Amino acid sequence: MLVLEQNQAILLKLDRPNRVLETIPSAKLYDGKTNLVTVPHKLDEVKVLNNLGIKAPSPVDHYYSWPGKFEPFKHQRATVNFLVQNRRAMVLNDIGTGKTLSALWAADYLMAQGLVHKCLVLSPLSTIDRVWADGVFHAFPHRSYVTLHGAAAKRRRLMETEHDFYIVNHDGFRIIEPQITDEFDLIIIDEAAVYRNAQSARFKKLYKFIQLQSSRRRLWMMTGTPTPNAPTDAYALGKLLGNLQVPRLFSTFRDRVMYKAGQWKWIPKPNAMHYAYQILHPSIRFKREDCVDLPPTVIQRRTAELSPGQVAAYKDMASELVLDLGQDGYIDAANEAVKLQKLVQICAGAIYNSKRDTFSIDCTSRISAVKEIIEQTNEKVIVFVSLSGALKKLATELAKDYTIAVVEGAVSASKRSMIFHDFQNSKDPRVLVAHPGTMAHGLTLTAASTVVWFIPPTSNEIYTQANGRIERIGKRFSSNVVHISGTRLEDMMYSRLEKKQKMQGVLLDLLQSNELAFKDANHGRKTR
Repeated sequence: MLVLEQNQAILLKLDRPNRVLETIPSAKLYDGKTNLVTVPHKLDEVKVLNNLGIKAPSPVDHYYSWPGKFEPFKHQRATVNFLVQNRRAMVLNDIGTGKTLSALWAADYLMAQGLVHKCLVLSPLSTIDRVWADGVFHAFPHRSYVTLHGAAAKRRRLMETEHDFYIVNHDGFRIIEPQITDEFDLIIIDEAAVYRNAQSARFKKLYKFIQLQSSRRRLWMMTGTPTPNAPTDAYALGKLLGNLQVPRLFSTFRDRVMYKAGQWKWIPKPNAMHYAYQILHPSIRFKREDCVDLPPTVIQRRTAELSPGQVAAYKDMASELVLDLGQDGYIDAANEAVKLQKLVQICAGAIYNSKRDTFSIDCTSRISAVKEIIEQTNEKVIVFVSLSGALKKLATELAKDYTIAVVEGAVSASKRSMIFHDFQNSKDPRVLVAHPGTMAHGLTLTAASTVVWFIPPTSNEIYTQANGRIERIGKRFSSNVVHISGTRLEDMMYSRLEKKQKMQGVLLDLLQSNELAFKDANHGRKTR
């Protein structure tokens, strides 16, 4: 087999050329030779060749320019090639393996080929701007996008504008669903595991839409955790995928993969997970430990919108800072540190007064972002919170859904030691909620694959040491560090932490550039 890139064709030497000539109308004999056949090097022809048992290289690898500043990893190339060959497919790659960019590259390639016109992305609220919109903005300058968020009327109005990518949160789908025309010939569902309950209104709405729509529309679903609770979690995802092995009734599937061990207790059968993954085909899966070319640490960003209470408090504090600057154009280091801490407290949903009493503010969006990250992760998770009031509130909320342990200043050394041992060596706790200042030098917690920062710390040393707990000898996978942010201030703080820069002057820089104003508290990126 020879790829003729200049002609965008494949030259095949075949013992039985008629098998290809009769199956692929565009195939031709080469230069009158009876055993040489040329086939256009295109997606459909390659798919037919592969079905005939002739392994043909993907045209993506030969003619796609891979836009953006990042070179694709080997597993990303494989994922892109898999997606462009399948109208309905699942990507089960682990968190931190670059699923988003893989899907965007695949969509961009199909758009360039005229095979996709508009793409609708359904994603968690925390990833609309900081993952999907940023992904298009930074890697695809020739593509436009719009984020469909806010009031229903605003979303519907934005749906009428012309773009390549339309990005909406899962619960926003019902609002814009009547406006999804046949031009939307690709739907990408990020973190599809949120649809694993076939009895939920969310699932029923999407399933009905998919069933009624054109079979030519592409549907790609992505999640690294398709069956986090039981093999039966795969049932609803298999139905969305349209896998013919999925039985009509959930009870039929449940009986195939589970034993009934009591009135309310079901136990997976030995082959349960194998059968569960069978109904999620066609699918592709790369674990982090399989991706040897990944960097040691992958930094991700998630958005957490401020609640109305946070907005009001943030606005008041920002106005006070502007007044302070206006008096003499200078904020001394001590005063800046105090004001910086106050703003971070507002973002965390826990404000301290002069007596160290804590006043709680609603921060549901930020807590939800943490839960989304935990759901997307197969391994254990460490969540760092540098404010005691916010730490306790978060721990209370997470304990409703996960086994957790808490480590802060009030926890004794002996209890900390027991918690660290159990976290590293036992199934539970699944989540460790900790004050980063309690993470001693030399402590190894490689059972976790992901570190989540609820708010940015103000110390480079604490940030580096805390992240280092999972960057130890013996770790089995590339690590994830996730920054949760809802304001320009937090973005700049995280940026300085990544670059090991001091925090001093961060407020002054924001004030002088007019970026601390309330209008920037809930930030987003403009569409192109």
